Amino acid sequence: MTHKKSTSTSAKVLYRPIGLVSGVASGAVAGILFKQIWKLASPSSSEDTPKALESEFPLRQIVLAAAVQGAIYATVKALVERGGARAFERVFGEWPGD
Repeated sequence: MTHKKSTSTSAKVLYRPIGLVSGVASGAVAGILFKQIWKLASPSSSEDTPKALESEFPLRQIVLAAAVQGAIYATVKALVERGGARAFERVFGEWPGD
């Protein structure tokens, strides 16, 4: 059985700016991480990641890049959000979510 942590309105309000900053930071980190991973895994010699409106990349490569980028973004975001929530709980004694 899992224990559901309680959340007060004040904890949610206090956490909101922290969540916004961590969201921006996690997006930036995920973008950097994706570019580095794409450079290693890319079948082309291009430094750029394929974008939907760039005709020099085949659709398969664009879709693969988008899927990898989405997975990296979601993973980094979840790790940062969870870490931030745990740190908030240690400092303030309340879980900021739910």
